[in-house]
Amino acid sequence: MEIRKGTAEENGKTYFALVNLAETDITKMASDFSESELELFKKTMDLILLSGNGFASSTEILNLADKLKPKKMKKMEVEQVLQQLVQKKWLCEKEGEYTLHTRSILELEQYIFRHYPESARKCHICHSLSIQNQVCGNCGIVVHWSCLSKYFQAQPEPRCPHCKQFWLHKFPEFSPPSHLPLSTREESRKVSRMGPRQQQQPL
Repeated sequence: MEIRKGTAEENGKTYFALVNLAETDITKMASDFSESELELFKKTMDLILLSGNGFASSTEILNLADKLKPKKMKKMEVEQVLQQLVQKKWLCEKEGEYTLHTRSILELEQYIFRHYPESARKCHICHSLSIQNQVCGNCGIVVHWSCLSKYFQAQPEPRCPHCKQFWLHKFPEFSPPSHLPLSTREESRKVSRMGPRQQQQPL
């Protein structure tokens, strides 16, 4: 067992999780979900991690219903499983879009790096797995939205923390957690140099 520290990608808050290092595969979820439900989660992870922006729409996930093995599911059943995955903090949902919860990122990090070697990358600043991020147009490093906001807060102008070239992307605005909705694609277009004071909370 190991206590791991992670940053919530949607708001930059710090969390801690007790992770069983001997059980880092999706099979750890078998006591809560059926084989078909785990297959749905795996395919949802595929959509999220291969999307390029860290999100999968509810429509995309519902369309997986008749592709599941060993047993197909009705779309209503898929919706119910998604609700359970959100309640158990494996997924986050906002306005019909899903992304991985901090719990998934911490507990399944090695699984994700092993099964998604081309799309799973570490944040240049915090060195943890990054799902919602921006990529430097010059050197190609990836940085969490929250890490980027905090980093630029202390800089006179937005430049890449690695190659020091001007950061071409607009970066997301982070408000105090009580007012902050879960990040959506539109939020990546907002510009701010202010980030919230980081808070430490258990998962």
